[in-house]
Amino acid sequence: MKAIRTLLVDDEVLARLALRQALCAHPNVEIVGECGNAAEALQAYAALTPDLLFLDIRMPGLDGFELLGELKPDTLPMVVFTTAYDQHALRAFDANALDYVLKPLDQARFDQAMDRVRRHWHGLHAHTPTKVPMASTLPLQRISVRVGEHVRVIATDAIDWIEADGNYVQIHLGTQCYLHRDTLRGLLATLDPQRFLRIHRGTLVNIERIREVHPLFQGNAEVVLHDGTRLNLSRRFRVHARRALGIA
Repeated sequence: MKAIRTLLVDDEVLARLALRQALCAHPNVEIVGECGNAAEALQAYAALTPDLLFLDIRMPGLDGFELLGELKPDTLPMVVFTTAYDQHALRAFDANALDYVLKPLDQARFDQAMDRVRRHWHGLHAHTPTKVPMASTLPLQRISVRVGEHVRVIATDAIDWIEADGNYVQIHLGTQCYLHRDTLRGLLATLDPQRFLRIHRGTLVNIERIREVHPLFQGNAEVVLHDGTRLNLSRRFRVHARRALGIA
């Protein structure tokens, strides 16, 4: 599959350098240009037609949101916002950004954003017969979530269960719960299918945390986790669950 042609837009030279360094771990990305403000970015975008924008929000002149407003909605590239301010996150996702990464960049969090970019890129080119490199199909080992001003890195095998919450998911670890910007469908494509079992349209559970399964009426059942948490196992997913859990 062809490289992702990428344009860096940030008024700080050091911020653009940090992006270049972070992208060194992603050889499928080709940086086609850098811009220090929205006016330069609009000219570069028209000339280069990049596939991906790394876009700062606060810049001289037009800000990042206003820059996107100048582009045609039906030709928008993939967008990842990079900013030092976390209060714009909801507006960023309303603008259909793929991710929102805070500065200074954390490589693990940046790599997670690139995983999302790569999944979207492959979806756009699903008709192309080129195979995805094996490295990009390895199960996700860690998930980074925002906790106040910090980023917590969670090992996926430490997760008890995950529930859908609109365009987000709630990740449960014992008594703790973390809101994460991803869909259940998106996580399903990256988590280890040998470890995570879908038991309901909006629920994934770590198989290692399941203690008991209680049959209920009309083909439904209830899954009881090691800490006593009870989750509904819908009839739609019961056959697959029985097979995964070795239930005769």
